[in-house]
Formats: sequence, structure tokens, C-alpha cells
Amino acid sequence: MTIAYLTDVEGQWPKVESFCRDNPLVRLEGDRLELADGARFVFGGDAIDRGPHARRVVACLTDARERYGERVVLLAGNRDLNKLRLRRELGGHPSERAPEDVRGDRVALLRWTFERTMGAPDAFEHRRAELGDASDEDVVESYLADVANDGALTRYLRLCTLAHRDGPTLFTHGGVGEESLCTVPSPDGPRVVRDLDAWIAELDLWYRGQLDAYAASAVEPDGAPGWEAIIDYQRPAPGRRGNPRSVVYSCLSDPSNDPFLPSAPAIDRMRAAGVERLVVGHTPSGDTPSVLRDPDRGFTLIIADNNYGRVESASRVAIEPDAVHIDGVAVLDDDRRCDVSFTLVTGEPTPVGLRVGDGPLVKAPLGADAYLTLRYLPRYELQQRALPAHALRDLTPPYERT
Repeated sequence: MTIAYLTDVEGQWPKVESFCRDNPLVRLEGDRLELADGARFVFGGDAIDRGPHARRVVACLTDARERYGERVVLLAGNRDLNKLRLRRELGGHPSERAPEDVRGDRVALLRWTFERTMGAPDAFEHRRAELGDASDEDVVESYLADVANDGALTRYLRLCTLAHRDGPTLFTHGGVGEESLCTVPSPDGPRVVRDLDAWIAELDLWYRGQLDAYAASAVEPDGAPGWEAIIDYQRPAPGRRGNPRSVVYSCLSDPSNDPFLPSAPAIDRMRAAGVERLVVGHTPSGDTPSVLRDPDRGFTLIIADNNYGRVESASRVAIEPDAVHIDGVAVLDDDRRCDVSFTLVTGEPTPVGLRVGDGPLVKAPLGADAYLTLRYLPRYELQQRALPAHALRDLTPPYERT
């Protein structure tokens, strides 16, 4: 099957619409997602938060999964999972970080939680807009309804998984590295599962156990919630920008946000298991998906997050066993708007996915004699430029700079 891949729409319905527009694999009939014959749809996580259509997006994805079964795959993102905190924190157990002046006020506490701990400062007002004429308390109650045992978001999360493999392609929300690959959380520390497919299955079993503990309001002997492990899994590790032990919150990018490949040992382990391609969201990567390659190892990383770029539309990604098709729009530093449309065939020579010396990543061809390039500067300043083909020298696989 050809896979239509979308990720990180974060409550922005226009991104769903733009992804489906003129897409031969998937279309919208009203708010209903319809798949073409022979197509599969993978949603890479983060359905909610940064737009006023969170419930609409979740309802659409839930309906598609329930109608199409295994032809629709939903990955749980950190912005989806972190809402499980709200039932407990708004129910009398606020975060230890919460200041005293918001602890007794559910409205103030929810606003503080979104802004200071979930990276979603506008989520409260986005929900108000989605509800229509809603009071502050209506907004609070709507979020609590979503994370009730029979709530819309809880139901959605039960349909999600943390990792999915389709032939040579592995899908996760965040990055995969040496600390997260083939490891499953346990009370005694990460447990190693040598076989990659068995790891995916056991990671899913652990995830479902965490959701069961949430549904049962389980409490550990020390008073901690029985589902605390999934909350820890979807947020940064202490003192770290990401969480290298998590396939939900690991970031394959440096402190400026420049993307890089997983380490060579991690790639070698994936290749030994027959995985040639890793597809993720989570990490902003400009206006169109970033492709990163190590041709010698026969490995490709695709980062397809749809946020924090210069365009409002979502890119279209279609994946076949031996090819990836990408369509989107990029706005260059000089304000030129460029259509991006290309096919990357496995094993075919191309500069796409390589780094120019110690400089930018080559993202995509722009016609016959130029290429779209990406680089981030300190403070996440995005550079998107066109380089002539003759300037693409000293091309190397984009591993982390040391």
C-alpha cells in the first residue's frame, strides 16, 4: 500500500484541508477522511494545541481509525499525551512548580499549565473559540470532559500507538536513537528488547498498560499516579532539551534546531532489522519536510513537522517501499514563494538529504539547476535559501556536529 503521511497539525483544521486537497490518496468529505483504494494513512501525532480546531481534528482522526481499522495508523504525540495530566492536576494535585496564587483557581491553573509546562500559551483561548460563546469555566470543563475515561481525547489515545513499522519504514512521533531504540520503560529502568518488531509490540503493550492505569485512577504505594511513567516518557528529561529515552520526545536536532541523523550505531541496528527509513514529526524543520540521508548505509530520515514554518499549508508526503514523494510550498529568505515537488527513489544518486560542508542541508530540488537548502541559526532563526547546483560541494551525511 502507498502511505499518505501527515503529522503535527496541532488543532489547525486548514492544515488537514490543505493536505487532502488534490491528494490522490486521501480526501475530505465534509469532516470525514476518505482513503483511496490501496492507500494507508499514518498520522504522526500532535493533533491538538496550537489552533482552534482541536476537537474537530481529534474527531476526524478517531472516526477514520474506527472505520478503516489497520489502514489508519495514529501515533500519540506529546501534545496529545500531556493532557492526561489535567484530570489530576485540576482535581487537587497541581504541579509542584505551580505558584501558590494559581493553585486554588482552576482557570488560572489551567492557563498557567498551558503556558509554562505545555508550550501552548494560546490553547485556552483556542478552545474558547472552538466552543463558541463559552465562559472560562466552560473551557476548563471541556478539557476535563476530553480526558474523562469516556472522553474524546482519551478515546483517541486508546486508538494510538507509539511506534509503527510498515516494511522498510519505521514511524515514531519523535526521534529514535541509541537510548530509545529497542528499549521499553520499566520500574527498574529501560528494558532492552533485541528484536525490533518485538520491541514495537512490547512498547505498545506498555503504553496500553499505562492507559489502563489511568482509566483505573491507579495510585502507587508512594502516592504517585500509576500512569506517571507515560507522562515522564512524553516530556523532556531533567536538564535536557529532549528526552533521548523516548520515541515521543527525542529531538534529532541541535540546540539551534538544525536536524541531524540518528547516530551511526542506531542506524546500523535499524538497518540490520530491515529498516531503511525513519519518518518522524515533533521537530520543526522549515516549510517542507527535511530529508536526511546516509547513502553508504542506505538510510533515510524524514522530519515532516508542519509547524513553525512560513506557510499555513501542510506538506503532502506519500511513501512507497522504494520511494518517497513530497509536495509543498517554501518561502525563501528573499520572500520568493517556491513550489516543492519531487520524488526520492531509494538508491538513486541525489544531493538531497546531504549537508553542504559545514553549512546547510540540501532539502529539495527547485527546477533543474537549483536546490532548496535549510539551516537554523542561534535562537531558532530559520534560513531557507536557493543554492545553484554548482555550489553543492563537499556533500556529507548530516550527522550531529561535534
